[in-house]
Amino acid sequence: MQTADYIVIILYILGIVGAGIVFAGKMKNSAAMFAAGGQSPWWVSGLSGFMSMFSAGTFVVWGGVAYRYGFVAVVINMSFGISALMVGYFLAGVWRKYGVASASEFLQLRFGASIVQFYTWFQGTVGIFAVGGAIYGLAKIICALMPLPEDHLLADPSTGLLSVTFASVSLCVMVIAIAFTGGLWAVLVTDVLQFVILVVSVVFAVPLILMKVGGWDAFIGKAPEGFTSPIAGDFTWWFLAGWIIVHFFKVGGEWGFVQRYTCVPGEKDAKKAAYISGVLYLVSPIIWMLPPLAYRVINPDADAEQAYILACKMVLPAGMMGLMVAAMASATASAATSQLNVFAGAFTFQFYQRLINPDASEKQLVIYGRVFTVILGIVVIIGSLLIPRYGYANFVIDLTALLTGPLLLPTIWGLFSRKIGTKAVWWTTFIGFAAATIVKFGLSDGGFLTGLDLLTPLSDWVIAHQRLADLTSGIFVPFIVLTFLEMMEKTEHPGWQRVQASKQSFHESEEVSSSTMPARMVAITLAAIAIIMIVLAVVDSGERAILLIFSLVLLGISAIIHFLTRRIDQARPHS
Repeated sequence: MQTADYIVIILYILGIVGAGIVFAGKMKNSAAMFAAGGQSPWWVSGLSGFMSMFSAGTFVVWGGVAYRYGFVAVVINMSFGISALMVGYFLAGVWRKYGVASASEFLQLRFGASIVQFYTWFQGTVGIFAVGGAIYGLAKIICALMPLPEDHLLADPSTGLLSVTFASVSLCVMVIAIAFTGGLWAVLVTDVLQFVILVVSVVFAVPLILMKVGGWDAFIGKAPEGFTSPIAGDFTWWFLAGWIIVHFFKVGGEWGFVQRYTCVPGEKDAKKAAYISGVLYLVSPIIWMLPPLAYRVINPDADAEQAYILACKMVLPAGMMGLMVAAMASATASAATSQLNVFAGAFTFQFYQRLINPDASEKQLVIYGRVFTVILGIVVIIGSLLIPRYGYANFVIDLTALLTGPLLLPTIWGLFSRKIGTKAVWWTTFIGFAAATIVKFGLSDGGFLTGLDLLTPLSDWVIAHQRLADLTSGIFVPFIVLTFLEMMEKTEHPGWQRVQASKQSFHESEEVSSSTMPARMVAITLAAIAIIMIVLAVVDSGERAILLIFSLVLLGISAIIHFLTRRIDQARPHS
């Protein structure tokens, strides 16, 4: 990268952290810090939910799959959209209807304290630890673009590039700073901002890299055999079907996504938030994945995990490349800050307030929310240093396939079932985890059960279809357990009446209007970035046309957002 890229990256990161500082002034109480006061506009929550699925995984894991296998990566990412649309239809409005501020509050009402404590500690450690993998993936991308002089203090002696360890820790510190200062408001606004930046950057990169390969027809003609197939290798039609179901559980029940449905004013807003996320994932993957797809034709011998960033480096001018790297960084930071905010809130309410200080004031809750943010941030740092030993791509896919169902299906089931209770959740989780352990470590290649003749046919199938076996265990085992327990239980669980009372209280409460402040912040920031790009265009005459067009697009988006927010504010009686 060039000097202009480094300048843009530094300014962008300072701006993102600055946004957190601005929103720190809104953190007057715990509701503002962890639920945005229930005032998030549906489109902000929807775009934030969309960006929560983005991290280094999009660029490293799925970019790598696109480079190796082809268009199957597009289909896999489109499956997220189908899952989100299903969540919008079946679940998002239900979450808001119950009037809870978070998934942990619902679990407390529906199943009691023991389940909440388990989820808080397990997901708040294992889940937050997993976030470190995304930070590592991003660090690997950034370091590939940053060669340093020999014997430089921050250089990796084996590569001559910036140390991945140093970059991982630095990125973790930035994530902690954002979540610490601005709470959920900062997370939501930075999500929207990086969505715009990434979309515009990739839209510019796609035609430029297609021109490098001679156009679309030339790209298709030069692509390897089977490159345009919607399935490849372990990624079969059965895998895709299972992936949709698992992500229905994930997008519908994972605490970070649930937070996007509970921080909006009403049920319709929650539905629209999920719908916009789903639609974007249905239509946009072909655009997101084209850079690594085309780069396979240009350079078939590249490191697959670096294909995305190398493709963009080839075609984007100085300044825009830095901006895209910065946006990738904040996309990963988005997923991390979202998880930090969710579980800092869970520890604050379910551990500190419930078990240590039941009479804690709002000021104390905010203070301890920030303390837990820092503690969990340290767990993220540890994850970023240890997960690479397992393999980041395998870690992401295995964790999602095996544990999403046992952890999240009981929560979703509890939204509708009158009968299942605490024991059902414990049995489902325990049996689901046991099945995952057997499939992954018992029946897979080299597993502790592979020597048993009785299990040889099953073990052979698992080894031959490892991805599908993981998904089968993660989906069907918890479903069968819950179905059996639902049929066996004859009485209504007391938790069902508690959530019905919460729903009634929510419907009787005063209606809250969504805030236009996030939109105003995004408009101002986009205008500032456009001005920086204009300055770079003046300095760099060789890429002036691209930079000026890019700047005009950002200014246009900023002007439209500003106009719409003014109209909304003027239409409100007390604005």
